[in-house]
Amino acid sequence: MHKKLGIKNWALEDRPREKMLLKGRHSLTDAELLAILLGSGNKNENAVELSKRILQSANNSLNELAQWEISDFTKFEGVGEAKAITVASALEIGRRRKNEELPERPKITSSKEAFNVLHALMIDLPFEEFWILHLNRANQVIAKEKIGQGGVSGTVADVRIILKSAISKLSSGLILAHNHPSGNLQPSPADKQLTQKIKNACQLLDISLLDHLIITNNSYFSFADNGIL
Repeated sequence: MHKKLGIKNWALEDRPREKMLLKGRHSLTDAELLAILLGSGNKNENAVELSKRILQSANNSLNELAQWEISDFTKFEGVGEAKAITVASALEIGRRRKNEELPERPKITSSKEAFNVLHALMIDLPFEEFWILHLNRANQVIAKEKIGQGGVSGTVADVRIILKSAISKLSSGLILAHNHPSGNLQPSPADKQLTQKIKNACQLLDISLLDHLIITNNSYFSFADNGIL
């Protein structure tokens, strides 16, 4: 009699956990995701086969499955209370996420709007800080990040760290900003040199450097508005 192969005997790319690692979570079917939560099947079914049967009993609907009680899950051989609670918890997290309001993402269409987002982060600082606004293709802010901190008269921004962060966040555009505690709005030669260096690096990665702001307590200087970007 042919012996059925358990999940551990499957090819790596066919095992749910390994498949997620290799191809990403979006590559998994509902049954494979459910199998990861269950962890194991029973003596007659592996975790994926058991998950398929559970889903079929819920008309292959995750919404219907989310309405099940713990006792509905434990009717299946191999699903005890612990596994049932794990699955029910995951479905509840999904429900709460669906109902949670998405955070507002301000859209930047001018230097003034960028200043309004950054000003509260950089006001009244006795030392210089270097910040980045990461933007998506719609110019909406997807992240605000402090990239460096220095003394009264300067801060260091590492181009490699900036680009690494932009790549990891899948940024389509960047707005740089640093403050001048002295109140002087004019960019220094070092400010101009750094901005050009970052712009050149961004171009290689198809990322747009949209602006660089110098911020004081009451005002700002925009590289883009002044035609030096």
